[in-house]
Amino acid sequence: MTPESISTLILLGSFLVMIALRFPIAYAVGISTVLCMLSMGQSLVTLPQQMVKGVWSFSLMAVPFFITMGVLMGSGGISNKLIDLANSLVGWMRGGLAMVNIVASYFFGGISGSAAADTASLGSILIPMMVEEGYDVDFSTAVTITSSCEGLLVPPSHNMVIYATTAGGVSVGALFMAGYLPGALLALSLMIGSYIISVKRNYPKGEKFSFSFFVKELIRSFWALAAVLIVVIGVVGGVFTATESAAIAVIYSLLVSVFVYKGLNWKGVWKALDNCIETLSIVLILIAMSAAFGNCLTLLHVPARAAKLITSISSSPVVIILMLNLILLVLGMIMDMAPIILIATPILLPVAQSVGIHPIQFGIMMVLNCGIGLLTPPVGSVLFIGSAVAKRPMEKVVRATMPFYLCMIVTLLLISFIPAISLWLPQITGSI
Repeated sequence: MTPESISTLILLGSFLVMIALRFPIAYAVGISTVLCMLSMGQSLVTLPQQMVKGVWSFSLMAVPFFITMGVLMGSGGISNKLIDLANSLVGWMRGGLAMVNIVASYFFGGISGSAAADTASLGSILIPMMVEEGYDVDFSTAVTITSSCEGLLVPPSHNMVIYATTAGGVSVGALFMAGYLPGALLALSLMIGSYIISVKRNYPKGEKFSFSFFVKELIRSFWALAAVLIVVIGVVGGVFTATESAAIAVIYSLLVSVFVYKGLNWKGVWKALDNCIETLSIVLILIAMSAAFGNCLTLLHVPARAAKLITSISSSPVVIILMLNLILLVLGMIMDMAPIILIATPILLPVAQSVGIHPIQFGIMMVLNCGIGLLTPPVGSVLFIGSAVAKRPMEKVVRATMPFYLCMIVTLLLISFIPAISLWLPQITGSI
C-alpha cells in the first residue's frame, strides 16, 4: 500500500469511526485532518492557515446574514400571516390543512431557509390545529417535516451559499433561481400524496375558495414576502451581491418584525441574535475545519480517485447518477447537511460533471438529498424536532412518513434526470 493510500485510509477511516462513535462533526473533521497531516509529514501550522482560508470569503459572509434574517422573521409573527395566506389559497381542498401546511412551508422557506426553523415554527401552530380538526397526529407531523424541506430549495437558502462557495465558480444568483421550480415540484408531489391519503381517510375540507379573501391575505403578507423579492431580484438583477442583499434583508427583517408586524420587541431581538450566534458558531467552525479537510482530500487526489472508482463500476450515466444519489442519501442518514455539502462536493461534483450534470443541477440534487437525510434516522435533526413538537415517538412518525419519502424520492429522480427543472429559470433570466 502506498503512503498516499495509507494517508487516505487514515483520513476517511478515522472520520467514519468518529462519526459512528457520535463525535461532534467539527471534532471528527478536525481530528481526522490532524491525523492525516501527521501521517503525510505535514507541519500542523498549515491547519490554522487552511481554516482561516476556508472562512476568508466575501460570499461566505452571506451565510450569517441569511441565518439572522431567518431567525428575525421567524420570531417576528410571520408564521401566522403565511398560514393564513396558504389557507386562502389551498384550504378548500380535501385535506385542506395538510395542503395549507405544505404551501405555508414553501412561503416560509423563502424567508427562513431552514427546515428546522420551519418545523419548529409552523409545526407548533399547524400540528395541534390539524389534530383538532380530526387529522391523525402522526400524519400531521409527517406532512410538517417533509414539507419543511422545501425551504432548503427556495431562496434565500444559506446552504446554497455554502454549496456555491465550496463548488467554486457557481453563481449564488443562479442557484437561487434554480431552486424555485424544484421546490414547487416537491410541494406538488407532497400535495398529491397528502390528497390521496386525505381522500382515503376522509379528512375534512376547508371553506370554498374566495378570490377576495386571497387578495386580502396576500396584502397582509406582502411585507413578509417582500423580503424574498429584495434578495432574489437584487441578486439576479445585478443590483447587489448575495452578501449585500443578505445584509439589506437583515435590516429589512428587523424593521418589519419590530415595527410592522410587531411580533418582536427589542428584548426579543437580542434573544433572536443570541440564537443566531449559537447557530453561526456551529456553521463557521464546520466550514473552517472542512476547508482543512478538503485540502487533505486534494493533496491525496481523492476526488480524482473517487471519480475513477465510480466510473469503473459502470460507464452508464443513468447508473452513475443513481449511485451519486445513493451515496448522498446514505451520507444524509449519518451526517448533518452542512458537513455533507462541504466534504462531498469536492469529491462528487467532478463525477457528476463527467456525466453531463451541470454544477447548478448537482447543487439542487445535493440539497434535496441532504433534506431527505434530515428526515431519516439515526441523525435526522428535523425528524427529532418534529417528534418533539408533536410529542410523538420517532418510530411512529417515521412510519407515517413512509408515503412522503416516496414522494420526495420521485421528485429527486425527476430533478436528477430532467435538467430543465433546475436550469430553465436560471437560463431564461440570464443567470447562467
